[in-house]
Amino acid sequence: MLIEKLMLTVFPLFAVVAVGAFYGRWKHTDISAANRMNMDVFVPALVFSVLADKSFDLVAYQDLALAAALVVLGSGIILLPLVRFLGWNLKTFIPPMMFNNSGNMGIPLVVLAFGEAALPAAVMVFIVEMLLHFSVGIYILDHRTKLSAMLKMPVVQATILGFTFSLMGWSLPQPIAIPMDMLGQISIPLMLFTLGVRLLSVDLSDWKIGLTGAILCPLSGLLMAGLATLIWSFDSQQLAVLLIFSVLPPAVLNYMVAEQYQQEPARVASIVLLGNFASVLTLPAVLAFVL
Repeated sequence: MLIEKLMLTVFPLFAVVAVGAFYGRWKHTDISAANRMNMDVFVPALVFSVLADKSFDLVAYQDLALAAALVVLGSGIILLPLVRFLGWNLKTFIPPMMFNNSGNMGIPLVVLAFGEAALPAAVMVFIVEMLLHFSVGIYILDHRTKLSAMLKMPVVQATILGFTFSLMGWSLPQPIAIPMDMLGQISIPLMLFTLGVRLLSVDLSDWKIGLTGAILCPLSGLLMAGLATLIWSFDSQQLAVLLIFSVLPPAVLNYMVAEQYQQEPARVASIVLLGNFASVLTLPAVLAFVL
């Protein structure tokens, strides 16, 4: 039954990517404008809606938050020597290994497996991943990026504002909250659709880096999660969320950011797609273990 639910979570992602690829093959499409609107409007709306809708007991989840940060940062650090040895561009390969699909795959998967009671833990690791993605992740792509420049990014502003709403227990009036949520719901399908269009520009050599990433992404994450269990203690539910988080595939947002910074987006698209395909095998194995 759980495997069926997993497939229902993963298959729609690939279906939307496929539609994008077919459309891109049918009509030549410039996706730069769509990606820019997504990063400036739709993704920030999604981030704010998710964060502002939840309230958290930070003390109860502080160890989980620190462990999630270790998984994200450690996954990149331990792979640096290998990437240098292989001669690949660090800015292309390392971010997808660090920043995973904790939002549109991780949160629904945790809820399907463990129910609404596990939602706060799932959202907490999503917050950690998102904050690191738009601070450390942006710095990796452009070392000249200053903190002041990051704070001007709509998605970073949305993260800070949403987190503030959550901590203060505030809520938007319904006439504002509903359209905000509607705008946010556009972001994930649009990410996947434009990913499909971008895949048309992936050349045959990119499957090697994509396959390598599909193997190393869950392995490095799981290794860091194992290290975290030696440092902190977790209850069974938080441990399950951490282990699932550690093996999630690369986030589609990695491709979006690579497109924005012109950091080999076609190669990043290959890493993201093959990593998500491989998750059909890795996620059921981890779920079987934690259950």
